[in-house]
Amino acid sequence: MEYGILSIAIPILTIILAIITKDVIVSLMGGIFAGFLVLNGYDPAAAFVALFDGVITLFSEGWIVKTLLFMLIIGAIINILSVSGAVASFVSFLDKKAKGIDSPKGAMLLAYLIGILIFIESSITALVAGTVAKPLFDKNGVSREKLAYICDSSSSPVCTLIPLNAWGALLLGLIVTAIEAKVITGDALGLLIASIPYNLYSVFTLLILLYVILWNWDIGPMKKAEAVPYVPSETQKKEKPTPYPMLLSLLVMILSVPLGLYLTGDGDIFKGSGSTSVYYAVIATLFFTYLYFVPTKMLTHKAFFKGMYDGMAHMLPVTSILIFALLIGKVIGELGTPTYLANLLDGNISPAVVPLFIFWVASLTAFSTGTSWGTFSIMMPIGLTLAATLNLEIPLVIAAVISGGIFGDHASPISDTTIISSMAADCDHISHVRTQLPYAVIGGILASIGFLILGYLYYI
Repeated sequence: MEYGILSIAIPILTIILAIITKDVIVSLMGGIFAGFLVLNGYDPAAAFVALFDGVITLFSEGWIVKTLLFMLIIGAIINILSVSGAVASFVSFLDKKAKGIDSPKGAMLLAYLIGILIFIESSITALVAGTVAKPLFDKNGVSREKLAYICDSSSSPVCTLIPLNAWGALLLGLIVTAIEAKVITGDALGLLIASIPYNLYSVFTLLILLYVILWNWDIGPMKKAEAVPYVPSETQKKEKPTPYPMLLSLLVMILSVPLGLYLTGDGDIFKGSGSTSVYYAVIATLFFTYLYFVPTKMLTHKAFFKGMYDGMAHMLPVTSILIFALLIGKVIGELGTPTYLANLLDGNISPAVVPLFIFWVASLTAFSTGTSWGTFSIMMPIGLTLAATLNLEIPLVIAAVISGGIFGDHASPISDTTIISSMAADCDHISHVRTQLPYAVIGGILASIGFLILGYLYYI
């Protein structure tokens, strides 16, 4: 059965609900319910049952369960690293070593490098960079607004460019959903990796940030931002700070991924299962942290498991978003969105401008909702259906969705990443938003030009 305009009205409704409510789960559930309402002859009771039966059906697919467990376990690892003192010890270690780069440029480069190296989770990236570099910024007369900008602009972009984290799990899950629904073909991990060079906003943001640091490029409100007077801290803890608990845990996680790809691909890393590899990587890391932290008395057995369960609990909202994001992808497939979009757009729009169009819509959605993850969940199914129907370069479309989500999130005053960066730098939030916005807009303009050029290179 063909549903005509309703097949695109449902995803549009989901975006509108996200903008109005600023609640991703509510908007996704609203879109799913509306979709099942259409699919079930406008019977509300049948749509209600289909919605929650659809959630249960998702758990029959192994890769979905692995992805959800990955997200819960990564939350556990993040919390264990925090409550064990591994993060604090790492911060203290860097704080001591930072005295060797005690200069304005050195302070900014330190925050930048921390943002690049700690890609496990955007909040940890911002918090560690802010905590370590803040005293150096104050001492060398660099504003807290500049620190907040560096924290914000080196966290989310890095997490999407090196997706060995919960960001990667979410994106892999959304891509696999489209593959399982036969909307697109290919290997999800391969497509995500192939999209990285096209993630223009993230790339431009990191390059602009480096230019700002090296040449002290202040524009707009950043010119008027003033440094906070330096107050020397009372000295340190009695224990000798060490980076090894955190660094070794990250190393185990990073090295376990290619090992998992090798084993699941029967010796061919490029044929391995991405969802299985990251799943076993975090399990291996969780075991490692227990075997390291408990015997060395960084945590007791009881404290370890409390930290593990608390960390999993922190990830439940994100896990819920992924569940409903996967379900709405299936609903859009059942409504026949790809076929209708093909007929609607055929001859009416050049495929060359579609990546730019996707980037703009994703940016608007993320700006209005304040969430890049929610934007990925809403826009990825739409973008991939467009890629399938118009024969677009799939990695380019994936990158357009990711770039748009990051750009809108950076520019939004209600973004959690923006708020955390303000908190990490101990900077007034509105002041951070105002000083960061001109740089974000420059990155967005450059990304727009880039997507337009790439579109024409591929399709003209």
